[in-house]
Amino acid sequence: MGFTDTRFNVNLSILFTELPLLERPAAAAAAGFTAVELWWPWVDAPVPARSELDALRDALNEAGTQLVGLNFYAGQLPGPDRGALSVPGEESDKFRANIDVAAEFARTMGCKALNALYGNRVEGVDPQVQDTLALENLVLAARAADRVGATLLIEALNQPESPLCPIVSAPKAIEVVDKVNAATGLGNAKFLMDLYHLAMNGEDLGEVIETYTDKTGHVQIADNPGRGAPGTGELDFADLLGRLKKAGYDGWVGLEYKPGDRPSHESFGWLRGA
Repeated sequence: MGFTDTRFNVNLSILFTELPLLERPAAAAAAGFTAVELWWPWVDAPVPARSELDALRDALNEAGTQLVGLNFYAGQLPGPDRGALSVPGEESDKFRANIDVAAEFARTMGCKALNALYGNRVEGVDPQVQDTLALENLVLAARAADRVGATLLIEALNQPESPLCPIVSAPKAIEVVDKVNAATGLGNAKFLMDLYHLAMNGEDLGEVIETYTDKTGHVQIADNPGRGAPGTGELDFADLLGRLKKAGYDGWVGLEYKPGDRPSHESFGWLRGA
């Protein structure tokens, strides 16, 4: 395929999940990765015990893996919630409680990207009320990210798998990015370009890359259909990643795919053959 110029990192919340959390960094390092990313690892704890944070930090450091991306608290992920910051009540409160915790953990790890998942529409709640709440929380998150020298990422999910999420297209995600930057004046909100979600939405990936790479802070990939490793579906990653490079993207590309019915370390053959 020819990806020698691409910097790949592995998402330890979807790959190596056959192992306990604290064993995954070493497994990723053994598979040849020097960088990793994570969804918020404690789905029921926006503010986990300090001992849990310290144990994860130690596992990452001992493995020699750089944390390059971290999600803020997003509820049950994977699962039906898929975000918290625009959900009034307890979930939004949990997101706010998590902001400084996640940002501080990112700071101690030298992590420069924090991802904030928007949240589903809630029956009986005016969408404008949710969007106003979302912007308030995203402004708080952007300011926290800025304090630790990080980018705030805004991601588009896909409508078939997340029918209640209002951020299911690249233009909509960019609209939110622009609103956050206008509200803060910081300019540190960026687009998380997940090529799997965009493909599931039926978007023209070449056009998305050409139009939005300059506002992109991170890229994630999985093949479509199936969300498997490159080569299991229909996407031409040599072409897509080549287009990203041509458009000026030189950041990390996160592997956020399902390994299938095999240990995760066996799912990287496509990369070794690149």
